[in-house]
Amino acid sequence: MAHARSLIYLAPLALLAGCAAPQEDYPSLAVRDIERVSGTMEVAPPPPPPAVQPPATLERLDELVADARSAHAQFLAAAPAARNSARAARGAATGSDNWGRAQVAIADLEARRSSAMIALADLDRLYVNAASSAEDLTPIVAARDEIGALVDEQNSVIDSLLGELQP
Repeated sequence: MAHARSLIYLAPLALLAGCAAPQEDYPSLAVRDIERVSGTMEVAPPPPPPAVQPPATLERLDELVADARSAHAQFLAAAPAARNSARAARGAATGSDNWGRAQVAIADLEARRSSAMIALADLDRLYVNAASSAEDLTPIVAARDEIGALVDEQNSVIDSLLGELQP
């Protein structure tokens, strides 16, 4: 029993002896020359401001917005007739005369909406070209937001009319 007790006291001493190695066997933890900060850091110059849109692009933007506004006005002019046709077809059987007239009126609205959607597609092309040329995108984004709002309004009208035709 005494022998086992002495082994218990000797085990930690043996472990501590392993920690007492000579200093030369381990690398220094001091900062090495390669780890020292040296040199200077220069601040990168700010990027140049975006180039102004060429006059031809600005003229094209004006044309696209005017085309979309004109298409929207035509859409709004045709919407009441389509609404009346959809109301007349409410509850009508699919394929009936009233249902067919409502479908044609809604298709006419969709055709008028396509003019504004074409303008949106042209704006997307202008946006890509301007972005790749580092030109100012602000006028294109403003035109796209305006035309996008018109198309959203048209989509809302068409969706409500199609909803009226559902059985």
